[in-house]
Amino acid sequence: MNKPPLSVQHRRRFRRFRFLLSMLIVCALVWAAGFVWYVSSIPVSVENTDQHTDAIVVLTGGSERLSEGRRLLTRGMADKLFISGVYRGVEVDELLSVGKSDPRLISCCVVLGHVAENTRGNALETAVWVYEEGYKSLRIVTANYHMPRSMLEFKSLMPDVEIIPHPVFPDNVKIDNWWRFPGSTALIASEFNKYMFASLRNTLLQWLPDGNHPGLRGPGDASPAPQDYSASNATGKGS
Repeated sequence: MNKPPLSVQHRRRFRRFRFLLSMLIVCALVWAAGFVWYVSSIPVSVENTDQHTDAIVVLTGGSERLSEGRRLLTRGMADKLFISGVYRGVEVDELLSVGKSDPRLISCCVVLGHVAENTRGNALETAVWVYEEGYKSLRIVTANYHMPRSMLEFKSLMPDVEIIPHPVFPDNVKIDNWWRFPGSTALIASEFNKYMFASLRNTLLQWLPDGNHPGLRGPGDASPAPQDYSASNATGKGS
């Protein structure tokens, strides 16, 4: 079979190249639009500052988060403080600098979770604890740029629990005029990509029977065991 003339082959290649280039441009525009939306969804203030919740949940990753969680607990904004994603061997007094806090408050009201290694793990670890305790409302403390993905993951696993976002605002992350700060731009872009992946994964899981709630309860699953929590108060609801 004879090959088509070179001019025809070049035209076909050019059309394929033009199609691929057009698709890349469309994808880039869609991503850029989503990124702008994501930046606009990053909270710039704390709402519901006076609403009491059953528990405060701090996602480890910055000293501002722990300080804010401790401050909220001291103010009596919740009955318990759960700190998710703590390295094993780290005790409550070490993590919260017991010299700056009331030891009695720490011993009665702070629980550490040692299982989570990422945001999805934070949500799963917290969900297990929340359902064991029978809590119905949470205040989530994490960095403002991390809050949209955190709320996505937590709400997917605890749709029946009231979750209040309580962002902290790291000085080194510039949300306003982010385009002037390459480090902040890269961090927010990375967080947006993770948000997109988490959103797609959760959507796919919703098509499976109970697919978005793996390991929350039931024997033989991978949910955290009681020994995965530490603190003198980790003995059940009302302790």
